[in-house]
Amino acid sequence: MSKTRLYLYDTTLRDGQQTQGVQFSTDEKIRIAKALDGLGLDYIEGGWPGANPTDSAFFDDAPKTRAMMTAFGMTKRSGRSAENDDVLAAVMNARTPAVCLVGKSHDFHVTRALDIPLEENIDNISASIAYIVAQGREALFDAEHFFDGYKANPEYALACLRAALDAGARWVVLCDTNGGTLPSEIGRIVSAVIATGIEGANVGIHTHNDTENAVAGSLAAIEAGACQIQGTLNGLGERCGNANLTTLIPTLILKQDYADRFETGIERKALLGLTKLSRMLDDILNRVPMRQAPYVGASAFAHKAGLHASAILKDPTTYEHIDPELVGNTRIIPMSNQAGQSNLRSRLASAGLEVDVKNPALARILEVIKEREDEGYSFDVAQASFELLARRELGLLPEFFEVKRYKVTVERRKNKRNKMVSLSEAVVVVKINGEKKMSVSDSMDEGGTDRGPVNALMQALLKDLGPYQDLIDDMHLVDYKVRITNGGTEAVTRVVIDSEDTQGRRWSTVGASSNIVDASFEALLDAIQWKLVRDVKLP
Repeated sequence: MSKTRLYLYDTTLRDGQQTQGVQFSTDEKIRIAKALDGLGLDYIEGGWPGANPTDSAFFDDAPKTRAMMTAFGMTKRSGRSAENDDVLAAVMNARTPAVCLVGKSHDFHVTRALDIPLEENIDNISASIAYIVAQGREALFDAEHFFDGYKANPEYALACLRAALDAGARWVVLCDTNGGTLPSEIGRIVSAVIATGIEGANVGIHTHNDTENAVAGSLAAIEAGACQIQGTLNGLGERCGNANLTTLIPTLILKQDYADRFETGIERKALLGLTKLSRMLDDILNRVPMRQAPYVGASAFAHKAGLHASAILKDPTTYEHIDPELVGNTRIIPMSNQAGQSNLRSRLASAGLEVDVKNPALARILEVIKEREDEGYSFDVAQASFELLARRELGLLPEFFEVKRYKVTVERRKNKRNKMVSLSEAVVVVKINGEKKMSVSDSMDEGGTDRGPVNALMQALLKDLGPYQDLIDDMHLVDYKVRITNGGTEAVTRVVIDSEDTQGRRWSTVGASSNIVDASFEALLDAIQWKLVRDVKLP
């Protein structure tokens, strides 16, 4: 049986940019477009040329892609021809091989928002699409509010689709613009549209995630016969976001029920870079990746309960729906006060520590973990700190350096502009190979902004570690989380630090104390020591 070809359309650079707090630079958009093209998508929507300087600049210097680069705009305005509409002209001037125009398909929006007769809106759709096709471009029509429009007036919503198709549109995309249509409704309506004679090979789906159903709605549309799926990387988008392509793509390729019936332009081996691509976008946006994200999240293949870990050791398929390596992710067996021998042995093995099951150190490690977590630590979220704890108990942790003392001072004073500012200064003394080294650093960055006492402490500690300096120069802190564990002014503060290096490794460490600086310093020390354990060639 021949498979149905599905076409994947990415709108991260346009619809994703409508996420609150997200604004790509032109260089960032180019970088993302190249990465998306490497995945193997069919269409990349670069933005709305003419709507803002960034999008216009992107199309002026858009990368050459295998995917069909697409410019987004809207149908012509009433009272002017398509040839003389300056907004449409800016979209056409991007010279992309494909153009996607959004237009109303809900009668309420036509009469209320546009304040024009229903037939005039249809004429605008037809004239706009015909103009694009006449210029030799592939035309796509995004039928805005289609599902709400269909439920209110199916004849008119369908008339909008037919107007676009009759004018030469390659695709009519059914948009759940408000994100409130449930998957069962989407499936029923898409089936009804195709039953009228509109070919599924010309039908696309564009869902929003306001009911946490965008992916499910997209799959329902595919089941009903739609052949194009629009979405964004990491589910970016206005309000609650769009259908998440990092979930949809592996589902379509790795789930047998879909793989048997459908094919995409994405090769299975391209999924090996999916997790890296997802985290690259979060890094560009300076956002912490969502740990529970399906397929690509750091916790997507984490097994905390001892019962789960025991089964995973015997056969990973007992608690994993796919092999994490298929999407470039990794399996994690966290350590916590719920852990048992199975978790412990699995985690030690993944750290390269083969320990005999009868070794008494195993019981000590579990006991120390439970004691520490009672004091406010959490090794569930700090795998690197767990490994260091285990190495200490096993006698396998070298002493690279010893911290003799450290001090942090915070001063409030007036600057040259007579404005009160804070300045932190840190002093750290370490002993390496019998030699003491003192480093001093303040919290002021190159732009004159105070980064606080923890930053000053980190800069001082990383300033001079003698023979190990070259090994830590590529290390940087990517996230810093603080949690008060038991309330009150004498509460224990837990600090979790995420670090990264140029080799692409990312690790988490934890510290706990009633003093936030002490907790931060402890987590930072663990981060450095874990890095050295990995990179120092031990005798």
